[in-house]
Amino acid sequence: MQTKSRNIYLVPYLLFIALFVIAPIALVVYYSFFDIHNEFTLTNYEKFFTPVYLKMTLSSFWYAFLITLFSLLIAYPTAYLLTKTRHKQLWLLLIILPTWINLLLKAYAFLGIFGTYGTINSFSEFLGFGTHQILFTDFSFVFVSVYIFIPFMILPIFNSLEELNPSLIYASRDLGASSWTTFHRVIFPLTLNGVKSGCQAVFIPALSLFMITRLIAGNRVITLGTAIEQHFLVTQDWGMGATIAVFLIIAMAIMMIATGTRKRGL
Repeated sequence: MQTKSRNIYLVPYLLFIALFVIAPIALVVYYSFFDIHNEFTLTNYEKFFTPVYLKMTLSSFWYAFLITLFSLLIAYPTAYLLTKTRHKQLWLLLIILPTWINLLLKAYAFLGIFGTYGTINSFSEFLGFGTHQILFTDFSFVFVSVYIFIPFMILPIFNSLEELNPSLIYASRDLGASSWTTFHRVIFPLTLNGVKSGCQAVFIPALSLFMITRLIAGNRVITLGTAIEQHFLVTQDWGMGATIAVFLIIAMAIMMIATGTRKRGL
């Protein structure tokens, strides 16, 4: 009886997975085999391996890597300092608060900050350095992306550091280990799962950015997400857009497997 009752509780979960995970992926794969004239073809997959799309793929991975790297370099020491502060929950709330603001509003805010007559250029001109082109550059794109994604890197690392047994750190210091040795031999390996979770939470959505590339980078940065949006909304070539989405899903799955937690047998 207990087994049957447990199976009943699984029904809503399985329905959710089938309707909102498996079905959308199946539709994307299905549309990838049709051209713009709604005829069955494999040309979309052949076209994806041309230099144009391969270069776009490498560019997407490169920018996603940079965003993840800079987020990690800022998030880890931030999360570590948060665990040492007195009102850590308050500071954590202040970090989470920006995630409640709509992404489009945050992007438009940076248009005002980085614009020719924006806050930074006004201050630069006041100091006598003149105005500079900050908006529509690689720097502005990476900077805004890191700002948007960094809370998702801080949270899992913070949780891992909070769960770390402090007696292990005390033992390391009692054995004569330096602060650096304690960090890279004790603290970092034991919080690696949090780092992996943070990298997943940042790298995967960064790989498919499209709105920020238009508003902040001014289409100077072309990613797979931008190409998908272009094919679905502008050229109406759903087949090619779906093909790019298929490879994007595969890349995300590989990323999740590569950074997944493997349980070791006792």
